[in-house]
Amino acid sequence: MNNIKDPSLAPSGHRKIEWVRSFMPALGEIEKTFEKEQPFKGLKIAVSVHLEAKTANLGLVLKKGGADVYLTGCNPLSTQDDVAAAVAELGINTFGKYGVTAEEYEDLLAETLSCHPDLIVDDGGDLINLLGSRCSDCADKLIGGCEETTTGIHRLRARERENILPCPMMAVNDAKAKHYYDNKYGTGQSVWTAIMDTTNLIVAGKTVVVAGYGWCGKGTAMRAKGMGANVIVTEVDPFKALDATMDGFRIMTMDEAAKYGDIFVTVTGCKDVIVERHFDVMKDNAILCNAGHFDCEVDIARLREISVDSYERRNNIIGYKLKDGRTLNVLGEGRLVNLACGMGHPAEIMDMSFSVQALALKWLVDHKDALETKVYDIPASIDDEIGRAKLAAMNIKIDKLTPEQEAYLAGWE
Repeated sequence: MNNIKDPSLAPSGHRKIEWVRSFMPALGEIEKTFEKEQPFKGLKIAVSVHLEAKTANLGLVLKKGGADVYLTGCNPLSTQDDVAAAVAELGINTFGKYGVTAEEYEDLLAETLSCHPDLIVDDGGDLINLLGSRCSDCADKLIGGCEETTTGIHRLRARERENILPCPMMAVNDAKAKHYYDNKYGTGQSVWTAIMDTTNLIVAGKTVVVAGYGWCGKGTAMRAKGMGANVIVTEVDPFKALDATMDGFRIMTMDEAAKYGDIFVTVTGCKDVIVERHFDVMKDNAILCNAGHFDCEVDIARLREISVDSYERRNNIIGYKLKDGRTLNVLGEGRLVNLACGMGHPAEIMDMSFSVQALALKWLVDHKDALETKVYDIPASIDDEIGRAKLAAMNIKIDKLTPEQEAYLAGWE
């Protein structure tokens, strides 16, 4: 049961999958354990994550653990058709095509959920949204699920407050293995790899405006600074703004920063971060891109309306010509630039994040009889296990507390 673009693309996808599996050792160790223990035997798992090679590896690990896996994407521009074809050949039910419309994208999600899953892995809350609306009849067997993103966690907690959460959910994004490692170092590298590959322009000497100084913003600003950019940060949180100041960045409002930026990267998880009044004062040939989950941080719809012309300047770059002759360049249609225009996070980074996903799903199964319909934090034991496994794979050793030190830290004396 598959809905993919072209099965003949599979050989290229197989090469990509085999490559990343060589650089995801922590998940590889989990795979060995799952194969022995079969924690998901007889269960169906629906996975909606960016459908590329690292995600395919997660699907294969869950399959080795006994699951019947149903895999789809979480963004119309991040699915890689060759990977979709390859993972389908490997026995995973796959529903994903690159470049689909919003309606076609939702249909693929619904097709994935039609299996009536026992567990879900969500990225941005799209599966949960459908399970609470169009696909509510498919939630009858749900044990629980995991959420990968900051944006998705916000939506889950809002649903929890209103008592409309369809099942228990694990806040994978809030795990230390996820936000310390994935959000900061993964986003920091993959955003700039995508921007540089897509534009073929230098970063050094340019003024970069980073909107948002959460973990993803920290990584994006850090890497821009490391490559010689003059970095400005915009924020709404006073302490994040202070943090950015102490890290050596200039802080401005977007109204002020819009005049100076050569490259703009939004990383807020909110909407309308860059809007018409900002377009009005930007430099000719300014580059706009987004690294937040949804394509609403830069108001592309309004930019399109006020433009006198738009045209493809390079692959994944649309130039919008304004009445005064300036051109503003948008990367990846304002969607996640590191996936719409690139290969996403490095394999070593996703090794950590997908290890959290895999172990969190097992935790849900192990505790299914005691679960409430709420958002659960990842247990510290899972974070610790993954961190130690990653260090071991990197041949790095760390100290261990003595019993006396543990007693000292635990006591009040």
